[in-house]
Amino acid sequence: MVDPRQVLAGFLTLSMFVMLGNMIKHDHFTSVSELAVEATGVELNAMKIADNTEITKAGVELEATEEIKPCWTKPSPKDDQSNGFVTMSLTIGPEYHSSQIADAVVIARYLGATLVLPEIRGNELGKSRKFQDMYDVEKFKMNLDGVVKVVDKLPAEWTTKKPAVIRVPNRVTEDFILDTIQPAFQKNSYLRLAIIFSSVSLKPKGTNNKDLDSTACHAMFTGLKLNAEYSEVAEQMLGRLKELSQKSDGRVLAVDTRTDLLEKKTCKTSAGARRKGCYNPQEVLNFLKKVGFSANTTIYLTETWWHKGLNNLKKAFPNTYTKDDIMPAEKKGEFLNSGDSDLARALDLEICSQSDVFVPAIPGMFYGNVAGKRIASGLTQILVPAPVVGGSAQASDFVSTYITKKSHFAYSCYC
Repeated sequence: MVDPRQVLAGFLTLSMFVMLGNMIKHDHFTSVSELAVEATGVELNAMKIADNTEITKAGVELEATEEIKPCWTKPSPKDDQSNGFVTMSLTIGPEYHSSQIADAVVIARYLGATLVLPEIRGNELGKSRKFQDMYDVEKFKMNLDGVVKVVDKLPAEWTTKKPAVIRVPNRVTEDFILDTIQPAFQKNSYLRLAIIFSSVSLKPKGTNNKDLDSTACHAMFTGLKLNAEYSEVAEQMLGRLKELSQKSDGRVLAVDTRTDLLEKKTCKTSAGARRKGCYNPQEVLNFLKKVGFSANTTIYLTETWWHKGLNNLKKAFPNTYTKDDIMPAEKKGEFLNSGDSDLARALDLEICSQSDVFVPAIPGMFYGNVAGKRIASGLTQILVPAPVVGGSAQASDFVSTYITKKSHFAYSCYC
């Protein structure tokens, strides 16, 4: 008697050879450079894999971490130090501070002046703090040692003098220093700089002065580091996100979305604009789903508190968190309940600069600052939201032009 299992096995074997013959006949083999990736909540995707591309569990194709190194060397000490001083305040918010420091250091070095440690003025009128209350003053001095002389405060005999106040456009040029700043310094030897941001342009703008370029790069990317207390809080929050992500796809996606800005002028799309200005939580949700992020993706929002406008995002991506969700309880009073937005924003900068993927839903200096930090670290996975036509799209089509076109000045400092 014939065993039915043998009959079935023979039939399956014959079927397999017939199928194989048809595949050979029609050249239907899948190329080894294509791969179907299974992801929770995402349909199978056939993706072409380049040598420098990684495929995530969420079915999202992104460039792997870019190997990069500084193009500059630390400027050599200068012999011609003057008796003059340059003072300034760090203003607007943490995302502007590194640019302000870079301009002040460039000017002080060019003039041979001493830089006085700046104070920090918050957005709240009349509210200020010492430099060391937010940043590591010892690392600041050490990193700038030999580049410019830095002192904690103005000498007593200079405090009664009146400084020459100069409005300095961000990313100061050598011509502006020669034409405007140097003449004032030669008369007064005591300057008060007000760094202004009439527009946010982060395009590379090299000069023929290699010392000036190296000074700007060095000050921008090595000058400011959070002090030990704030750095520890940022590390704890990022560590918590990494821990949570291990239960899903192992990646942390940081999204800069602030609903308090959506109704402001900077977020309004002007007529004829090619790209929408800002994206609300629902639009971010739609974008993330259409480019293939899994429902299990761990998402950090730069919101302080949870509110009902985020509910749909949480429903689609349950592992979505705000600062209130992941900050150590004992730190919430200082960082969240104090009403000081600078502290919370400084933490956002650190987390968004170190997350696996960054999605800027709000344009502006925060996006530019984070992009610069990520370029310097080789973390070039930055996806800029945009309306997706059709059912789905490749995430790689939405990589920031700061990366694809190397249009960020960080690429003049790193190569």
